[in-house]
Amino acid sequence: MSGDKKQEMVSAGEALAGRSEEMAVPERHFVLGTALKPIFRDGLESAVFALGCFWGAERRFWQTQGVVVTAAGYAGGYTPNPTYDEVCTSLTGHAEAVFVVFDPARVSYEELLKVFWESHDPTQGMRQGGDVGTQYRSAIYTTSSEQLAAAKASREAYGVALAAAGRGGITTQIAELGDFFYAEDYHQQYLAKNPGGYCGLGGTGVACPIGLRVGGS
Repeated sequence: MSGDKKQEMVSAGEALAGRSEEMAVPERHFVLGTALKPIFRDGLESAVFALGCFWGAERRFWQTQGVVVTAAGYAGGYTPNPTYDEVCTSLTGHAEAVFVVFDPARVSYEELLKVFWESHDPTQGMRQGGDVGTQYRSAIYTTSSEQLAAAKASREAYGVALAAAGRGGITTQIAELGDFFYAEDYHQQYLAKNPGGYCGLGGTGVACPIGLRVGGS
């Protein structure tokens, strides 16, 4: 498929059929040692972010204080339980995404938004650097009305900061989370298992003016 075609979102009717079987994944997080799948302890919250290749994106979040577990997977598409090869065709509608479980007593959702915005370039549309296709789009998938409002407010605030720095407009999709599908075993915590592996993430260098109250600031 050509690069231009891979940057076009597929419709629900055109998406691949998928399957009912869930992807087999490790029981525990390779770095944090916590359970990779629910049920999680009371008091924790979850969030889903897409910011390009999920190998580097997942590492950014598991290195964030207050994050309890992360997982690489697929969100925002139509095909149930897609494989990586299927997602790479741009015929499932999914973005490579990171599922983040966090302790709100230790890190706020706004601080996670700050990590998200500063860890990639949210102005590039259906690509991130040299990674081209709908799977690499920038997106925030929310799990509550409070997250939805916070995400939209952060997009507006960061858009002002980017404009002041002479950058383009934000193309990040913000939507309520539908299904999150775990990626294959070898994608989970990939850069911890392969320290010299590829990470195509690169931020804009523009600070995000949110999440500053965390840690008493």
